[in-house]
Amino acid sequence: MKRKLVTPGRLLALGLALLAVVLALALVPSKEYIFLPDRAHAVAPLVSVPGGRPPTDGSVYFVDVVVRKATLLERLFGGLHSGADLYPASAVNPPGTNDSARQRIDLQDMHRSQEIAAAVALKAAGKKVVLRSTGALIDAVEPGLPAAGKLEPDDVITAIDGKRVSDPRDVFELMKNRKIGEKVDFTLRRGTQTLVVPVSTVASPTPPKRAIVGIVLEPAIDVHLPVPVTIDAGGVGGPSAGLAFALGVLSELKKGILHGHRVAATGEIFADGSVGPIGAIRQKTIGAREAGADVFLVPAGDNARDARKAAHGLRIVAVKSFPQALHALATLPAPAS
Repeated sequence: MKRKLVTPGRLLALGLALLAVVLALALVPSKEYIFLPDRAHAVAPLVSVPGGRPPTDGSVYFVDVVVRKATLLERLFGGLHSGADLYPASAVNPPGTNDSARQRIDLQDMHRSQEIAAAVALKAAGKKVVLRSTGALIDAVEPGLPAAGKLEPDDVITAIDGKRVSDPRDVFELMKNRKIGEKVDFTLRRGTQTLVVPVSTVASPTPPKRAIVGIVLEPAIDVHLPVPVTIDAGGVGGPSAGLAFALGVLSELKKGILHGHRVAATGEIFADGSVGPIGAIRQKTIGAREAGADVFLVPAGDNARDARKAAHGLRIVAVKSFPQALHALATLPAPAS
């Protein structure tokens, strides 16, 4: 029987073929997204407040997450990166949007969170801040309902069928007598555009049965600050750095609020000073640890529970509001010298 010899040429060809497969797996993107920890960033170099000075009694850090499409190799073999999680596209991009739309929405969220953070901090410093509701901001669009693919997060509803909307209560009032299946014209601000988008209603999935389109709202706030505050986070998007930015601004204006701590913080901040939940808390906890923070302020509830699972010695403090965050820092044990 004739046997084929394993020649150096054949071995080389096999090796090159295997290398090509590995390179393809490592470079070709999958349909899923990977969330990776990123080392927390110092806030002080990013903040400019007239009359303010960087704090000398501690430091503030904001945390973010690296989000990109996972490669086929990352998709097929988990555990290639410490602290990574994989998510389907439906969990990353709002319904009816793509990567570019999500990035635009994230940058708008970041800009809004910076304005609100500055307002909350200046108010805590005793300065007069004027906040005015200018419409109903779409916070989320429910998948599978009529608004998906037509309305987007960060759209601001300014009118319904030509009737002015000043805040979410106006939307509820104008929608409460709508019939199921009726078409409703929403006038929107989307970035610098003004749009009129028709959306048909459906029955709410839970009692009481009423006409809905599937959106979650919050007030669209117009912020007037007594002094110009600049926060430059580069290309980082999303609203989750609001609490950290508020602490950073106040620490520039008021000495002694950090009490010597290296403070990492995360949480969306609202005009009333309340702190809301955020995503990717596991990766953000790892980022806070890697930056050497000695305390990590996180939204109370599920965020705090999940942060404690990834803390590995990092002190986790759950907060519901900006005043509570300040109180927590004031009552923590002094950091080890």
